Amino acid sequence: MKTQQKSLFVPYNHGHLHLRQLLPANPDMNKPPLLMLHGAMSNGRVFYSESGKGLGCYLADAGVVVYVLDTLGRGHSTPKLARGFRAGQGEVIREQLPLIQQYILSLHPKADSVHWCGHSWGGVLMASAIARYENLQQTVASLVTFGSKRRIEVKSLSKWLKVDLFWNRLAPFIAWQRGYLPADKLKVGMDNESQASLLQSIDWVRGHWIDHDDGFSYSQAAKHAKWPKSWFIAGQGDTVLGNPSDVQRMISECQIQQVDYTLLSRKHGFKHDYDHAGMLTHKDAVQDHFPTVRDWYRQFNR
Repeated sequence: MKTQQKSLFVPYNHGHLHLRQLLPANPDMNKPPLLMLHGAMSNGRVFYSESGKGLGCYLADAGVVVYVLDTLGRGHSTPKLARGFRAGQGEVIREQLPLIQQYILSLHPKADSVHWCGHSWGGVLMASAIARYENLQQTVASLVTFGSKRRIEVKSLSKWLKVDLFWNRLAPFIAWQRGYLPADKLKVGMDNESQASLLQSIDWVRGHWIDHDDGFSYSQAAKHAKWPKSWFIAGQGDTVLGNPSDVQRMISECQIQQVDYTLLSRKHGFKHDYDHAGMLTHKDAVQDHFPTVRDWYRQFNR
């Protein structure tokens, strides 16, 4: 019997947050489940498909109860992004992640924690929420990130084109005209991005780790946070959006005590020098590093 998929909708902000539940054939509801979060210009489908592809489906097939979140305005969450949409990344950190954490725990009353896994900017938002809230430090069982970086300091022509030119200059102008960034129609991402999230992420990528709405210093909070056991994964072919050097800088900035780091590269025995999306979507990932991710979670159930 294969993994069962079900869409759950959690009321939030005059709409609903979509949470995809990936349920193993024989789920153990007493063990900590797993919450997965997408990055910018993306949605939860980066982790799963209805046909059973993706890291989320792979881990569910291995016995992990998985939940994949679409943040407000993305995927199947409502309302959809449109002119006048005000929410930014601060709402994800301060409201959506804490709300979904409590909702998942209510579905697993005998589990006292939830594993967290983020791709790209999703890992940054998850790390921010953990650094800010003590109750999340107590109820997040672990943090795994793929290509997550808080700042982009690498310099290259590709970085200038993708970040300095498009993301920092053209994208804000398009978002100002449309009221949001239509990344799907522009074919630069899986999903659209709100104007607020776009501008806030630009500031964070090149500036300080401070909340735009209330001035909370995540960098200061990170120094004193009780971080869960963490694992940062980077791809050798991810030269801009999750450059290994920038991923390592984020590890240093968070000051996590128990943290593993893996570089997916041929030099380190993997089949490819994986790029930003390929870490999760490449067809060889299922036989290459997905089993290592599965085994990493199994260590918590020994």
